[in-house]
Amino acid sequence: GLRKGANPSLSYYVMLLISGVISVLGLLAGSTAAIIGAMIVAPLMGPIVAMAFAITMGNRRLLKQSGLSVFTGSLMCVVTAYIICEILGFTSMNAEILQRTQPTLIDLVIGLAAGAAGSFAKTRREIADALPGVAIAVALVPPLSVIGIGIAVGSQSIAVGATLLFLTNLGGIILSSGIVFIWQDYGSVRRAKTGLTASTIMVMLLGIPLGLSMRDLIIEEKTRSLVSRLVRVETYTFKNTDIRKLTVNARGEQMQVNLEVAAPIGSI
Repeated sequence: GLRKGANPSLSYYVMLLISGVISVLGLLAGSTAAIIGAMIVAPLMGPIVAMAFAITMGNRRLLKQSGLSVFTGSLMCVVTAYIICEILGFTSMNAEILQRTQPTLIDLVIGLAAGAAGSFAKTRREIADALPGVAIAVALVPPLSVIGIGIAVGSQSIAVGATLLFLTNLGGIILSSGIVFIWQDYGSVRRAKTGLTASTIMVMLLGIPLGLSMRDLIIEEKTRSLVSRLVRVETYTFKNTDIRKLTVNARGEQMQVNLEVAAPIGSI
């Protein structure tokens, strides 16, 4: 089953193309349901788990084959998103797109957990039903679509952020899948040493920017709740207003707070 999943067949590319189209349109429309649908349709999890299996078995041929499947499939998703964006002339960003440009350590943990679940389900036939759930838990196609969108609108930060999210998921899945395969007595630590060391280093390196963005996220959340309380409790002017939007952006040492309130005419 793993060898079949590693092979870049016509059906693999067709399903991935369909998934890429659903994903980018779902992202542009801000439709969570469509994005989840794209995750289930996408067959990317197969060759990624096959890569982990090839690492634990020390099978270079399978590693090359599955690596090629992941690379060409990923490239196709990025190009699909870019073309669709160019055709539609899309320029504005919504929450669904931006959500996939700021990965944190939480995403890495999700990737590790999903990889472990995916590889465990592959080794136990009776729980193979869990695989669609694994595909939803770890978003692989949406970040690739966001890379294409970022390139199309000429935004480096969006393309780089989404690339980081995809690599986080990829590294997490490969590392935890490899560990699960060894635990299930597939391959050996001796054979897998080089591959597992490489994937561990990759995950640790990814952990640095993810940790920094996690810290920024925590600071932003704390600031948001603090400002919200200050505005409601400490000021007479905004006491009875409806806070519609409160966003905080940490930029190095500086903080940018945007506050949007709704109040009766003449009350402020």
